[in-house]
Amino acid sequence: MRKGSVKEVLSKIKYDPREDEGNYYIVIEHRGAYGNEKKISVEMIELGHGYFFVGDAQIPYHRILKVVRSDGEVIWETRKDRRGEVD
Repeated sequence: MRKGSVKEVLSKIKYDPREDEGNYYIVIEHRGAYGNEKKISVEMIELGHGYFFVGDAQIPYHRILKVVRSDGEVIWETRKDRRGEVD
C-alpha cells in the first residue's frame, strides 16, 4: 500500500496518463482537530513543494491522512496514529 511519499503518490495519480485523477480523493486532517476530517478530490488540488493548493488555500502535505481510490481502496496512508505519534 504505502510506496513512497504522499507527494510521489499524488504526482503519479495527477501526471501519469494511465491514471484518472477523478477516481481518487485525499482525506485530510482539517485544522488539526482530532476526528475533523475532510475529503478532497485529487482533481481539485495543485501540487507544490511543501504544500498543496485547493483554490487559494495552501495546505501542508503532513495534513494528508490517506489517499483513497473511489472504490474504497486505500492507496497511501500516513504512519502517524490519530494522536500524532509515529508507529
